[in-house]
Amino acid sequence: MALLTVDNIHVYYGSIHAVKGVSFEVNEGEVVTLIGANGAGKSTVLNTVSGLLRPRTGTITFDGKDMKGIAPHKIVEHGLAQCPEGRRIFLQMTVEENLEMGAYTQPNSTVVPGIADVYKRFPRLEERRKQIAGTLSGGEQQMLAMGRALMSRPKLLMLDEPSMGLAPILVEQIFDIIRELHAAGTTILLVEQNAQAALSVADRAYVLETGKISLSGTGAELMASDKVREAYLGG
Repeated sequence: MALLTVDNIHVYYGSIHAVKGVSFEVNEGEVVTLIGANGAGKSTVLNTVSGLLRPRTGTITFDGKDMKGIAPHKIVEHGLAQCPEGRRIFLQMTVEENLEMGAYTQPNSTVVPGIADVYKRFPRLEERRKQIAGTLSGGEQQMLAMGRALMSRPKLLMLDEPSMGLAPILVEQIFDIIRELHAAGTTILLVEQNAQAALSVADRAYVLETGKISLSGTGAELMASDKVREAYLGG
């Protein structure tokens, strides 16, 4: 059953037509990935789903509800959390304070067990719990951004470029965590320029080119596609 349905959305930045009739679904329990070159419209799609941008036309349905006109913080309350490109953690706050901020839509009773769950998944964060977030390494900041998103207990977790700027060994760790989250039943919509890594974890995938979906299939099908291999996997 589709948890998220994006139907024929058109998104503009002023007169620039950034997303041109994009449609896709994310079913419960799936990892779905959007791959494509820089500037293809991937982050714009995520920001539109999370309510930060508004489509000029088209509909977005999440968990059976039309998301039209719903404020971004209310969309989080409905169970959709975005881990943004560039992490956007609260640099002057401690690790633990960042996690507490992620639970602002949740009852107080969930905060302590939620933090315990994040520390179980990200032991490095527990070691750094009192450290100012701005002093963490890039990989630790990415873990914190993911942990903060998980604090809202999302039905759908959207990850925007989680491997950006990270060393290969850290990219591997982040994708191991994505696999663990998937195995635990988390539904994930992943935007990622590292096509190889993204397709390796995806149940299904879509290729976005200049604001349109040009190709779709299972992660394995796209990994085997000559077009995808040539354009995104280095031949």
